[in-house]
Amino acid sequence: MIMTLPNKIYISSANVDMRKSIDGLVSIVEGSFNCSSTDDALFVFHNRYCDKIKMLYWNTEGFCLLYKRIEKGRFRFPTKIDSPVYTITEEELLWLLHGLKIEDIRHYKKVVSEQ
Repeated sequence: MIMTLPNKIYISSANVDMRKSIDGLVSIVEGSFNCSSTDDALFVFHNRYCDKIKMLYWNTEGFCLLYKRIEKGRFRFPTKIDSPVYTITEEELLWLLHGLKIEDIRHYKKVVSEQ
């Protein structure tokens, strides 16, 4: 199965009980995030220790739930979030999944040539 990422990627700012399955995570998405769980979006949740994540998305036929547990270390979720949900890019998701801290990564400024 080849997965194309949805248009939007949201991460939860709150810790989530990793015993929750699809229905429990859907209730968080629709209740706390004020989003529709069947939107073209990927929802990322983490536990208190940030060593486990679950990702939920709708693929037009049903829900898909992905789970990742890191054996040493932890995922580096942003800490300065003031809302229940935070939007990230596909690139930032890949950084997060590889243990990088999104807040510390800076892009070079684009250089525009003058003609």
